[in-house]
Amino acid sequence: MTALNPKPNPNAPTEETVLNVEHYTDRLFSFEISRPPSFRFRSGEFIMIGLPKRETEKRPIMRAYSIASPAWDEKIEFFSIKVPDGPLTSRLQKIEKGDTVLLGRKPVGTLVLDALLPGKRLYMFSTGTGIAPFASLIRDPETYERFDQVILTHTCRQKAELSYGLRLVESLKDDPLVGDMIGDKLLHVTSLTREEYPLKGRITTLLETGALFENSGTPPLNPKEDRVMICGSMDMINDTKALVEGFGLTEGSNSSPAEFVVEKSFVG
Repeated sequence: MTALNPKPNPNAPTEETVLNVEHYTDRLFSFEISRPPSFRFRSGEFIMIGLPKRETEKRPIMRAYSIASPAWDEKIEFFSIKVPDGPLTSRLQKIEKGDTVLLGRKPVGTLVLDALLPGKRLYMFSTGTGIAPFASLIRDPETYERFDQVILTHTCRQKAELSYGLRLVESLKDDPLVGDMIGDKLLHVTSLTREEYPLKGRITTLLETGALFENSGTPPLNPKEDRVMICGSMDMINDTKALVEGFGLTEGSNSSPAEFVVEKSFVG
């Protein structure tokens, strides 16, 4: 009597091929992997990714990563930190073109347009690799259909860490889908905390002092017109959330849209 072949697990991650890897600093890199034909997600969502398990591991190590590419892209892009002793990133930072990355099957997340009420301006507050979900959203035509102005802020420690975002925003001028839609709708506000720079300070400081609004030429946040998305470290999220609530904005979700949303599961 022959043993029956076990049925494949429908929830098991798929094995995808690394298409490209780019290193920006000794702490930051991005990579692209193949996208399964059946994989669907909303711009701004995150997914579990990992690497094939080693002989010493019972199961693959998987972590939540925001998808940096837009929902229409044929590839899937991620923007990651490098942690020397991190269970996953210590290995992930060494991947090369042709390697295999495991991709989860169920994208989720709160940094999606559907979790916000209609508004006039959309602020995206990010630090470090927290720009990843916004890299997806600023390449999605729906973002510009819903809002008159999109203000993307990116705060890092050193100028080199801004490279990913600066290069991406510059490339949007020639983007086949949103290039003509953007015009002067997208404003990219960058600031540093450890080096001299035209705009210096954490996003919380820029909000408290009003420097953000002075720099962007927009009025202070108000719940009637402004919508906010926040992504970064847990401390940054909590501190920024408190300030946004101080302006009178209410937190929303997929089931109950409101004036602002924060990333619920972000690997910093």
